Amino acid sequence: MHDITPDHPAGAGVIKPGYDDRLTNEDLAPLRKQTWGSYNFFAFWMSDVHSVGGYVTAGSLFALGLAAWQVLVALLVGITIVYFLCNLVARPSQATGTPYPVASRISFGVLGANIPAIIRGLIAVAWYGIQTYLASVALVLLAIKLWPGLAPYAETAQHGFAGLSLLGWIGFMIMWVAQAVVFWRGMEAIRKFIDFCGPAVYVVMFALAIYLVAAAGWENIDFNLAEGGLTLTGWAVIPVLLSAIALVVSYFSGPMLNYGDFARYGKSFGAVKKGNFLGLPVNFLVFSLLVVVTAAATRPVFGELIIDPVHTVARLDNVYAVILGALTFMIATVGINIVANFVSPAFDFSNVNPQKISWRMGGMIAAIGSVLITPWNLYNSPQTIHYTLDILGAFIGPLYGVLIADYYLVKRRRVNVDALYTLSPNGTYHYRKGYNPVAVVATAVAALAGVLVVFFASTEAATYTWFIGAGLGFVLYMVGSKLFSVQANYPTAEQMGTAA
Repeated sequence: MHDITPDHPAGAGVIKPGYDDRLTNEDLAPLRKQTWGSYNFFAFWMSDVHSVGGYVTAGSLFALGLAAWQVLVALLVGITIVYFLCNLVARPSQATGTPYPVASRISFGVLGANIPAIIRGLIAVAWYGIQTYLASVALVLLAIKLWPGLAPYAETAQHGFAGLSLLGWIGFMIMWVAQAVVFWRGMEAIRKFIDFCGPAVYVVMFALAIYLVAAAGWENIDFNLAEGGLTLTGWAVIPVLLSAIALVVSYFSGPMLNYGDFARYGKSFGAVKKGNFLGLPVNFLVFSLLVVVTAAATRPVFGELIIDPVHTVARLDNVYAVILGALTFMIATVGINIVANFVSPAFDFSNVNPQKISWRMGGMIAAIGSVLITPWNLYNSPQTIHYTLDILGAFIGPLYGVLIADYYLVKRRRVNVDALYTLSPNGTYHYRKGYNPVAVVATAVAALAGVLVVFFASTEAATYTWFIGAGLGFVLYMVGSKLFSVQANYPTAEQMGTAA
């Protein structure tokens, strides 16, 4: 990628005369060159899918009482939905060469776009801290396996600070610095890193699956993995299957919303779609089969079902295998963390004040914030993490719904790219003082509905928060656009330019 250099870590954008400083820097401006091919997007999804979190999420579906084939159906249907939704959100950014927060200016207004940017940025900071902590747990387990004498330093009561042990702090900071180094080198380094991560994890996962199947004997593997051996039958399967599908979509809802941050680098929309197809339905099918086979084989080999791959490799007798497995899964977690939770807030926070906050600084703000929230305390209280992330997640759906409704149905894919960077009162996306009140109100109402579901409805209903928010945001925006487009000062067809 010729235009991504130490001076332009996010890619060199084209800043034209008339672009306002409050809305522009070289990281946010439309890209001069778009050079990612389908393999780069395929590798992006491999890196995003092949993580400890993805493995555990897939494995946890067995606890719902589903048979192995039903889990596979849920995973495949869920990921196919994600595939189509990602294609929808990718087009505006690929067509304009702009990241997600800039593309949001089309629907929210040139200043109003800071609302979705800050919401997505805060969600990413929380997840970034949690994923860094999970990766550091693997590092701590590996250290104790190699040097048992370190075990006392992993005890928070004996050697701890702010709820984390001394060894935990060391592991967390090692992972924190490692991710910051990759990020600091820019999008080209990130591209090369994720190009390596996905295939590397596949090698280890295949090796682990083959080893466990050989150790167990294929005839001893039972794919009925539900707790107590009881699986649901008949009509009782349907609501659980739907919940499992919703869980898969929700798991990917964050990266899906800001997928434009990566789609902007695509050579063509065709390259993005092909990469998405290989990385989502195709790749996820292979990944899901590996998860099912590996999880099923842990029961005859270890006497219990283990769905966490880090704990699976930690149980192996071969020290070299443990080291290789733990390091690979740590690298995988670093990969998903950078693509899902580091790049996004880098663009989002830069969008708030482009002249003072560069892409790099935006990422480092997120990294520092991820330490200040002490994610290990957040993660150690399931109820706290449930409410915190479900509430933040309740905002992702409405933001998605508003963006899609506006770009495809209201603006009909017509975008005036230069107008995304002007604060002129006559600007296409100025609306009312830089804010589109229809988008703001639709998001607020739909998000409030999602929050009420989280607090007052059942846990099962909370699973559908993303769908409730996206659907309600979509409908409210469409209705509001028809009723209040004049009051909100919507752009005319002539102002919007050509279809993108």
